[in-house]
Amino acid sequence: MNREEIKKLLPHREPMLLVDEAEAVDEKTARGSYTIKGDEFFLQGHFPGQPVTPGVMLCEMMAQTCCVLLSGQSGGKTPYFTSLDKVKFKKTVLPGDKLEIECVITNQKGPFYFAQGKGRVGGKLAVSADFSFALIDNSERK
Repeated sequence: MNREEIKKLLPHREPMLLVDEAEAVDEKTARGSYTIKGDEFFLQGHFPGQPVTPGVMLCEMMAQTCCVLLSGQSGGKTPYFTSLDKVKFKKTVLPGDKLEIECVITNQKGPFYFAQGKGRVGGKLAVSADFSFALIDNSERK
């Protein structure tokens, strides 16, 4: 799916929509990608003259990719990050790089989903993490 189709599933909008394309491979696996253009807000000042994508943004890209797996369950609900664990950064992600993401949901308990994600640039591992998120009914938001 493209960005417009992703917007039907995720509440994120520019500048925080950080997935260019995504697909559900099966009921537990999603793949997606994001190309770092160089003009993103998170590169301003990180670092002047030598921009590097912040690690927290790479984690957000993985989480957004994973959320495409919830397309049938997300009506009237919003996914919220609840944890990050075992995060490892192996390669810098620079302007012009295309981050290829694969996420797998490993468990689900109530509204909580547990996943593992990996992001690669040019086939080389750039980031990996275990994370979780909760799918919360919008009427419960405060």
